[in-house]
Amino acid sequence: MLYFLLYDQLFRYIKAFNVFRYVTFRTAMASLTALFLCIALGPWLIRKLREFQIGQYIREEGPETHRKKAGTPTMGGVLIVISIVVPTLLWSDLRYPYVWIAVAALVGFGWIGFLDDYAKVASRRNLGLTARRKLAYQFAMGFVFAATLLALRARGVFSTAMNFPFFKQFKPTLLIESLMAHPWTYLLGVTPFCIFVALVLVFTSNAVNLTDGLDGLAIGLMVIAAGALTILAYAGGHVGLADYLQLARNPHTSELTIFCGSMTGASLGFLWYNAHPAEIFMGDVGSLGLGGAMAVVAVLIKQEVLLLFIGGVFIIEAMSVILQVGSYKLRHGKRIFKMAPIHHHFEQLGWAESKVIARFWIAGLVLALFALTTLKLR
Repeated sequence: MLYFLLYDQLFRYIKAFNVFRYVTFRTAMASLTALFLCIALGPWLIRKLREFQIGQYIREEGPETHRKKAGTPTMGGVLIVISIVVPTLLWSDLRYPYVWIAVAALVGFGWIGFLDDYAKVASRRNLGLTARRKLAYQFAMGFVFAATLLALRARGVFSTAMNFPFFKQFKPTLLIESLMAHPWTYLLGVTPFCIFVALVLVFTSNAVNLTDGLDGLAIGLMVIAAGALTILAYAGGHVGLADYLQLARNPHTSELTIFCGSMTGASLGFLWYNAHPAEIFMGDVGSLGLGGAMAVVAVLIKQEVLLLFIGGVFIIEAMSVILQVGSYKLRHGKRIFKMAPIHHHFEQLGWAESKVIARFWIAGLVLALFALTTLKLR
C-alpha cells in the first residue's frame, strides 16, 4: 500500500521517495513496524485474554515445574499474525503473487491453530481438535498450496527445481514430465510434487508446534530462522548476488524479503512478552501459522533442503517425539528419552528452563549460520 502510494504515485513529485523502491529499505521498515506493532498491542491483548479467561492448560504428564504456568494467557499467536500481515501489506509491492501466497500460508495454518486453541478453551479439558482432524486440515491446506504453485509454474513464475547444498548443477524436481504431457496422466505426473509440498508444510508446522513448550523457546528460534530466510530470499531475488552465488534468480522472491523481515520483527516483538517468565503463550494459532509460513517461504525460494538446517532445532524436536512414540510402541513401553519433546528431556536431567532455552537458541543459530555458508560452498 505504502509502496504504491509513496513510490508509484508520489515519486514523480517528491524525488526523496525514490528510497521506497529499494527492497532493503522497505524490509527494514517492515521489520521495525512489526516489532513496534507487536510490542504496542501486547499489553492490550494480554489484558483481554485474561478478561475472557483464555489461559493455558498444563498436561498432567508434563514437568512438575510447569504447573505454575497454568492460566497464563494463550492464543497470543493472533498478535503475531497481525504484526506480520499489516507491515507486509503496507511495505510490499502487492503485485507479486509470492507475497499473497506467504500471507495465505500464515493465515491459513494460523486459522487451523485457532480452531484447535478455541476447542481447547471451550472444552476446559484441553480437548482440542483430534490429531486426525488437524492433520486432515493441514494436508488439505498443503495440497491447495501445491496446486497454486503448479498454476504459477504454468505461467512461468515458479520453478519446481530445488537448490541443493554443495552441488551447483544438481537441481532435482519431483515432477514426472513424461506423464504431465498427457491430460489423462497429468495428475500422476504432479502427484510426487504435491505430496512433497504438503509433507514439508505439515511437518514443519507441527515441528514448530511441538517446540513451543518452554518460555520463549520456539519464538526465539523463529527469530533466527526468519532472519536466515530473509537473507536467502534477498539473495535469490538480487541480480548480482544470485549470479555470484550461482542461484537461479527469481525476481518474485525479492518481495518475500519484506514478509520474512516482518516475521523476524514480529517474532522479536512477541519474545518481549514470551521471554521467561512468559506473560503470554502463542498457542497453536502462532506455532502452526509460523511453521506453515516458514515452510512456504522455503518452497518458494527453492531452499527446501536448507530448511532442514534453518529449522534444525524444530526438526530435532519433532523427531524426538516420533522416536519416543515409536520406541514406546515397538519396544513394549521402553522410552528413549525421559520425556519428549527433547527440551523436556533436558529439564528432567536437571537443567534449568532458562539454560535449555539459551542452549537451544545457540544450536539454532549455529545451524542457521551453517545453512548460509552452504551458499558459497558449492
